[in-house]
This record gives sequence, C-alpha cells and structure tokens, in this order.
Amino acid sequence: MQIHSSISDTRAALKNRQRIVFVPTMGNLHEGHIALMRQAHAHGDTVVASIFVNRLQFGPNEDFDKYPRTFADDCEKLREAGVAVLFAPTEADLYPEPQQYLVDPPDIQNLLEGEFRPGHFRGVATVVLKLFNIVQPQVAILGKKDYQQLMILRNMTRQLALPVEIVGGETVRAEDGLALSSRNGYLTPDERNEAPRLNRELRRIRDAIRAGDRDYTRLEREAIAELDGHGWKTDYVAVRRQADLLAPSGGDEALVVLAASRLGTPRLIDNVEI
Repeated sequence: MQIHSSISDTRAALKNRQRIVFVPTMGNLHEGHIALMRQAHAHGDTVVASIFVNRLQFGPNEDFDKYPRTFADDCEKLREAGVAVLFAPTEADLYPEPQQYLVDPPDIQNLLEGEFRPGHFRGVATVVLKLFNIVQPQVAILGKKDYQQLMILRNMTRQLALPVEIVGGETVRAEDGLALSSRNGYLTPDERNEAPRLNRELRRIRDAIRAGDRDYTRLEREAIAELDGHGWKTDYVAVRRQADLLAPSGGDEALVVLAASRLGTPRLIDNVEI
C-alpha cells in the first residue's frame, strides 16, 4: 500500500490508475470501515482510502483534540483489506491557507444532526468535495450509519455534476445490534451493556410502522421516554422520508427512523430503514 500526505504525490500515484473507488475516513478504524473497503473492491480496480481528522466539521464544544489517532494500526488494517493507496494529509497539506471557500448545503443541514451540531455538514461537504477533487474517483463508498451525511453528499455530488457514483454501505453491527462506531470505545462496561437499547427502539418503531401504525409522533415520543428512562439524554428520534429526510406526507413512501442520544459521555447515532 502506498501512503502519501501531499496532494501532488497522491495525484501522481493515481494518474494512470484504472477505475478508482474511494473511501474517506477520519481514522480510528473499526470493522465497519473495513467492510466499506472490502465492498469497494466490487466497484472498481483501485481502492483508495483517506485518513484526515477534519477540524472544519467539529463544533467549539466537540472533541477534535481528543479524537483518537491510531495511524499505525489503521494502516495495518487497510493493508489487510487490500487498499492500494492511502491519502493521509496533515492540516498543512489539505488546508495550506485558511479555507474561505466553503460548501454550504441547503436547509437540511440544519435539521436532525445539524440542529445539534451547527456547521457540521458545511465542514463535511467542504472536505469531501476537496478530497474528491484530489483523488478523482469514479465511485465513493459512504456508510449508511451517517445517514444524513450520506444524503447530503449524494445530493451535493448530483447537483454539482461531479463524475462520482455514491454507493451507500450497510451499517456493520455487533452481535447485540449496536452499530459499530469509534465513539463506542468511550462507553463504560455498564454503558456498553445498555447501548443496544438504541437500536432496539428503532427496530420497534420499524416493526410498528410495518404493522400499520402511522402515529409517528407517538412512536417517537415513546422511544425517547424509553431511552431517557434508562439514563440516556436523547436529542431526537425521528421518522423521516428516505428521499429528503423531511416528515412523512402520508403517501406510500420509503421511510427511515433516525436517532441520536447521549449515553454517559458518548453521543451515539443510529438509523433503521423501513
């Protein structure tokens, strides 16, 4: 696996490569990330990953400095997964001057996650557009666990006419249903035992809707009460349309139920498509 930090070296390494499949990450890799790398091999000839902890998407009270950096271990996992090229820039490489040109997504950036993390999706969209311009992939694999992020980046790619196909990778879970996340490492043993409740509540809502229940507000309210009654601090549980993450209009439409809730220190997110 080639490892490059500079933009020019990365472009040179990819210049004559065939169909490039790209998986952007912030490192601290777990099996969910590696599953995306494995999936990437089915979509092209050259799998490229990136590791960059993007300051632009962290809020003033978030854990940028504390975000785990596990570069050596990450590289070993990427080699085993068959990644051909790793782009691992420093901040000076990616932002050699203050990033004054920013990608500003539409109002959906201020709903759900965006309500609790102002400016987050502006930072995500900006860095991903910059990474796409550097790597110039034909396909990008993005995890469905960050469902709102996936939708925003897919729409950005379409509306800006980028020649990149966006493929959503299924969420990888532990045996008890907990979505794999770098944040899970902050859970105490007792919190780890409690954490699968989040996914159970989402699946309960899914099953109720499949059975014909359309009182979405009540289902959301019951899930929040169940979580908070067991020590969680819930930001939202929301039934939304898959197409645009707006509230259901009552028609025959594909739905997704999304949630974000804090258990101790970590803030966990999850979603279940219906």
